[in-house]
Amino acid sequence: MSAHANLERRRQAIYGWLLLSPAAILLTLFAFYPSVATLWSSLFSRGTRRNPTEFVGTENYAELFADPTFWIVVKNNLLYAGVTIPVSIFIALSMALWANGKIRARGFVRTAYFTPTVLPMIAAANLWLFFYTPGLGVLDQIGSLFGLPSVNWLGQPETALWAIIIVTIWKEAGFFMIFYLAALQTIPEDLKEAADIEGASRWTYTRRIVLPLLMPTTLFIAVNAMINSVKLIDHLFILTKGGPSDASKLILYYIYEMAFAFFDAPSAAAMTMMVIAVLGIVAAVQFLYLDKRTHYQ
Repeated sequence: MSAHANLERRRQAIYGWLLLSPAAILLTLFAFYPSVATLWSSLFSRGTRRNPTEFVGTENYAELFADPTFWIVVKNNLLYAGVTIPVSIFIALSMALWANGKIRARGFVRTAYFTPTVLPMIAAANLWLFFYTPGLGVLDQIGSLFGLPSVNWLGQPETALWAIIIVTIWKEAGFFMIFYLAALQTIPEDLKEAADIEGASRWTYTRRIVLPLLMPTTLFIAVNAMINSVKLIDHLFILTKGGPSDASKLILYYIYEMAFAFFDAPSAAAMTMMVIAVLGIVAAVQFLYLDKRTHYQ
């Protein structure tokens, strides 16, 4: 009996490892190994023909902290994330609540909200160039009707980053709406009927029942929105290229410049490791803080 139990236990262990192996192999090849290799690269100097690469420890990190451009990029990304994440989530939730209601042409409304999401990033950026182009863009054409002067939305440090923020919110809100819409459709109708019997208002039902039940979805969206806030690069290539004067430069574009424009791979690796560390810490805090307020059933 004991031998049979041990054999069955081993068989189950083998099955478990076989089930885990595809994900483990993919994570090792495309996540764990690249992360370790990036960390190792960040500890060496940039090599040239005359000066081969050598171990410098944390010197690349110290140089980044001493670089004024680094702090401009960090400030830009904090503002970008601080605006796009909550606004996108709020708009996505509002659109989902509206599209989930009993309204006319509900299918059309859902499609219209989701359409920006299916557009390629480059196509969406070129579309918004049609709005932002000075003198010829839609915004300037509308402003001219009211006697307003032409504005170079993408060419001024005061407006360039905000123009990128608007494009991002327009692109992401519809994507996040789909998750909220799917979650709303899992809420039993019995809860709404019970709330109506108790005389609860629509706002009370939404605040006391719907929003708490949507917390798992909100947590998922918040983590994804945070990750998206540091990986924008497509729009910047088309709209501003990080300018003017680094006013719209974000972290991933800065990493790209260091690696492929300035050929400083170790500094790019150091910046990448800092991003990974910050994302990990923020995600852990989000899970620990929001998980206490999350209802999974």
